Amino acid sequence: MTVGQPAVTAPPPASWKRLSPKTLITLLITLIIVVGQWRYGAMSGFDMLVVTLGTCVVTEVALSLFLLGRVPGIQSAYISGMSLSLLVRPVGGIWWPFAVGAFLSIASKYVLRYRGKHLWNPSNLGLSILVLFAPAKVALLSHELGNDILANVVIWTVGLMVASRAKVLHITLTYAASFAGFALLRSALVGTPVQAEIAPLTGPMYQLLVFFMMTDPPTTVSTRRGRMLVVFLIAALECVFRLANDWEWPFAEVVAPAPAILALFVVGPIALAIDLKRRAAPAA
Repeated sequence: MTVGQPAVTAPPPASWKRLSPKTLITLLITLIIVVGQWRYGAMSGFDMLVVTLGTCVVTEVALSLFLLGRVPGIQSAYISGMSLSLLVRPVGGIWWPFAVGAFLSIASKYVLRYRGKHLWNPSNLGLSILVLFAPAKVALLSHELGNDILANVVIWTVGLMVASRAKVLHITLTYAASFAGFALLRSALVGTPVQAEIAPLTGPMYQLLVFFMMTDPPTTVSTRRGRMLVVFLIAALECVFRLANDWEWPFAEVVAPAPAILALFVVGPIALAIDLKRRAAPAA
């Protein structure tokens, strides 16, 4: 650069790149909620949303102040509250599953810890406990948006952009590819149409799963290859759960309400615990 010439500065990045990954993640889950409600009226009601979000935020603030002595951020509480309010479907319009699920989700971060970290994604734990221990009272949203091209294109386009910005795109793509591969296997073994086996990926439950629960930084393992292996194992266990129901294995009805959610509930914490122990070994 010649003396006296003005310095050449790079053009400012696109506006969405200025947003932090946390902000983008918050916007993405809001988009999923809005699209699900707009296209299908997916939420149980705004009163349930208030109960769920309120319980999450109050629990987060109270436990953080009492146990850690500091005021927390509420992004985790917001994501958990929105996820539960969208996915939980209690029988007869009862409200307590929203409050109980919200409390368990947030409290698990402070109680179920190993080597200083919580092992379960909060939303995943809350949903899993509800469907495992109250299957007669609680179901999960089962809508699929397979025929709604616009909704799928919008959510997956924005979701993949956010995943790329947050550097977790490899997790989302590995799970999607693994799910599709196991869907082909199930179709061949059971005789169901391939489209019917792949269609769940278009539903809000799986969108929340691949963009939030599996990619949650505090509950994923430390290496890129390890994260890809973990989501492959989750897809594999989910395939086993689905085949168990197709073939009517004993006790298969336990995992029938949410095979993907329960597969993450089993595999995720085990993988993270092994990773934390492995990382601590050299220090010891």
